[in-house]
Amino acid sequence: MFKPNQWPAPAKLNLFLHITGRLPNGYHSLQTNFQFLDYGDSLAFDTNSSNNVSVSPEVEGVTLEDNLIYRAAMMLKPYTKEPVGADITLTKILPMGAGLGGGSSDAATTLAALNHLWNINLPTDKLAELGLALGADVPIFVKGVAAFAEGVGEELTPISPPEPWYLVIWPGVSVCTKTIFNLPQLPRNTPKITLADLDKATLKNDCQEVTKNRHPEVASALDWLIQYAPAKMTGTGSCVFGEFSSRADATVALEKLPPNMHGFVAKGVNISPLISTLSARR
Repeated sequence: MFKPNQWPAPAKLNLFLHITGRLPNGYHSLQTNFQFLDYGDSLAFDTNSSNNVSVSPEVEGVTLEDNLIYRAAMMLKPYTKEPVGADITLTKILPMGAGLGGGSSDAATTLAALNHLWNINLPTDKLAELGLALGADVPIFVKGVAAFAEGVGEELTPISPPEPWYLVIWPGVSVCTKTIFNLPQLPRNTPKITLADLDKATLKNDCQEVTKNRHPEVASALDWLIQYAPAKMTGTGSCVFGEFSSRADATVALEKLPPNMHGFVAKGVNISPLISTLSARR
């Protein structure tokens, strides 16, 4: 149970990820299904009238001005009607470079929470627009509804996939998204599909093979997990996930996890815990 000043920043999974082209600006066009997990980071917001924003703990090697949480908070400053500030404390449990969207989710939770706590009351679409400047995945976390995504990931159509239990494995490595998307061998010409064709299409993660080739730990995690459930990688990695019909079945597999891997069991949810928290506090 979250304390009154705490807000969830849930993980996401890419249930598939197709790269359909490369844009002139270097970004890639893609298609994916986003679903949330009932598991993730949390942020505590202690608001004040000091006009200052602090974020703790510090992230090694990242200045305050480059911290996505700080940047999200400062994006809202022009919309405030009086001096406001916040001391923000992050409880981080999602690994970085894992394909779970942790940094984007933290930024989105900051936008949503401070929009509410500072009484700014911008509409969700405006928050998503602001969030896109922080990262392509931020809008999905702001909107908080499972979605079929196109464009660079910001064109979102709500969907309602099944909500199974997942075993998510982190193989102990961080994957740089920019590096994966710049690899010449990355597939970039997967034919586009329509939402109506999703159920009969062969869905995969176009980043999976190139990530496996660069990071054998990811390949090992997939090889292990596929013994227990259909398994694939989320995002550009490094986390992989398997789908189970019950928490008990997923937990049985988790208990057999090799000691060099880390894992957790979580439920797929189509309404983000952030949205549920926001609705409860309005």
